[in-house]
Amino acid sequence: MEPAEYALMDAVEARMWWYRALHARLLGALADTRGAVLDAGCGTGGFLARLRAARPDLPAYGIEWDHGAAVRARDKSGAAIVRGSVNALPFRDAAFAASVSADVLCHEAVDSAAALAELHRVLRPGGRLVVNMPAYQWLASAHDRRVRNARRLSAPATASLLRQAGFARVQARYWNGLLLPLMIVQRKLLTDDDSVSDVAPFPPWQDTMLHAITEFERRLPVPLPAGGSVLAIAEKA
Repeated sequence: MEPAEYALMDAVEARMWWYRALHARLLGALADTRGAVLDAGCGTGGFLARLRAARPDLPAYGIEWDHGAAVRARDKSGAAIVRGSVNALPFRDAAFAASVSADVLCHEAVDSAAALAELHRVLRPGGRLVVNMPAYQWLASAHDRRVRNARRLSAPATASLLRQAGFARVQARYWNGLLLPLMIVQRKLLTDDDSVSDVAPFPPWQDTMLHAITEFERRLPVPLPAGGSVLAIAEKA
């Protein structure tokens, strides 16, 4: 990922509506977790910081390839951060009760099959994997090129990927569906400028409104049939 993109992420992930919406869903998926948690591809540490604030009972670890991002993650979250690749995790077998990997398996430098095999290895039996993926290859845009996303997957394709890696009890659902029409307009009709990132500070009123929509969606009793992202939850049998 470009250094400028890490800087943008570091600056806004604590307050930007999309990160807050993502982190709320990740925390929800870990609600009954007991034991060490790994953030595989932790970026600049925004989720680890939120996890440690919400669940100080959970030992938190992160791994990040980019040195500068790893330093930021350590400073921001206070978690134990290791510099390395999700393709070859430097942890012992069955070390973690849960692992999170948010918008990492989509990256061009990540071998998704190898990374999932490693995540399966480091989870203890019954351990939980939580994966977020960008949805739909046809939604690829300049932002994907900036962050070096090589793939966007549907919910069924994400679930299939996890099952092929040996995970059980796989559930994959779309989210950010209510805002999907706006996302399509923004990415496909208004701009496809490589100099423009989706990660940016929003006016407070707009950020509040967009986040409120994602919160309303999160409380709906049924999953949406489409969305800009896929959240998948699985277990190591």
